[in-house]
Amino acid sequence: MKIALIGTGKMGQTIEQLAIAKGHTILLKINHENIGKFDLNELKDADVVIEFTRPDAAVSNLELCLNAGVPVVCGTTGWYDEINKITDLFTSKNGALVYASNFSVSVNMMFELNRILAKWMQSHNDYRVSLSEIHHLHKLDTPSGTAVTLANGIIENNREYLKWTLEENQANSIYIDAKREPEVVGTHDVKWESEIDIIQLHHQAKSRAGFALGALHAAEWIVGKKGVYTMKDVLFS
Repeated sequence: MKIALIGTGKMGQTIEQLAIAKGHTILLKINHENIGKFDLNELKDADVVIEFTRPDAAVSNLELCLNAGVPVVCGTTGWYDEINKITDLFTSKNGALVYASNFSVSVNMMFELNRILAKWMQSHNDYRVSLSEIHHLHKLDTPSGTAVTLANGIIENNREYLKWTLEENQANSIYIDAKREPEVVGTHDVKWESEIDIIQLHHQAKSRAGFALGALHAAEWIVGKKGVYTMKDVLFS
């Protein structure tokens, strides 16, 4: 594949390295310094775009890819309040998009296990759930998109919980403990605790490679398709 990268930070660099190792070509690298300078026709020559940037840039970047007629894989989080707008736009213009709060295959398996466990726990109301996540100091959104996806998975499958919050001891709410520490790639925990025991889902990323490989898998999958998809569609459809 000929890949255009929008975002040349640590994730973009990891994707570039692994894409080349898999035999793909990096056709174009775009960042905040050159995004206003390149020719849209250059973007049209790509088979797919992989976008990992900032929440305040993601929507305009997605619109740019749509106008170029190129499928896009978006790993930026923190912009999902505009997901309905983007979905309608891509659907009406026959575009192709895969977005996910986390592209790691194992994290997406955790998402599925989380939904199942939340449903089972409906009949065991002596357990209370909480989430925790730790990321590097430079992460821009708090809580992480992955933590929000986990919380929403619980809310959708367990009527005890109506929302998530960053404050403890809120009624009908899932508390998310979000921490930022130096050089942490990403750790997420879902903990169900009663007076007698704890059951816990835990994921710890050792490097960015898992996220990058998942994004490349999604990029290979979306080529030739139309519509708006999530990583669940890529892995389980």
